[in-house]
Amino acid sequence: MVAAMARKATVERKTRETEIRVELDLDGSGQYRIDTPLPFLSHMLDQLGRHGMLDLTVVASGDTEIDGHHTTEDLGITLGQAVAQALGDRSGIRRYGSATLPMDEACVTCAMDLSGRPYFVWRVPMPKAKVGEFDTELAEVFFEGFARGSGANLHMHMLEGDVLHHIIEISFKAFARALREAVELDPRGSGVPSTKGTLTE
Repeated sequence: MVAAMARKATVERKTRETEIRVELDLDGSGQYRIDTPLPFLSHMLDQLGRHGMLDLTVVASGDTEIDGHHTTEDLGITLGQAVAQALGDRSGIRRYGSATLPMDEACVTCAMDLSGRPYFVWRVPMPKAKVGEFDTELAEVFFEGFARGSGANLHMHMLEGDVLHHIIEISFKAFARALREAVELDPRGSGVPSTKGTLTE
């Protein structure tokens, strides 16, 4: 049986383009407080807290008068770093997580390996457009940033979808459920779930 441990992290990232603070508890109850200058992105981060069962606080500001790219990318990186910090040496976790979820006509699969080796595959075709003031291409930017920040192998594939809001939202929900599974402590496991003995290099 894996011993209980605090799996929390606080990460701050400050550049000339953005200022971001993420507080995270992997073993939370889905409580979240999200404050970003991009309302649609804030709504998507709500999904991570709720469906990932994370206690998540995000406070972000950035040069959105230019566009949302820097803020979205840095948020993905910072959240990924917080997950990596909270996991420590990744001992006892399930490591792998996946979810295929529908939302009306849209259906997306997310598969994740918290391997310590970042790799990202995005097969979610969408036209360049806006949902509110959010550029659709920024969904990919966020997830790629998370993969880099956390050291995750992350694959996302759209099976069906027409409505851009639905496609992006179910991508975040599938990601949240896959992350929830991957970070869970495995009651049958012990030590780092890798034959090489580490998931941090």
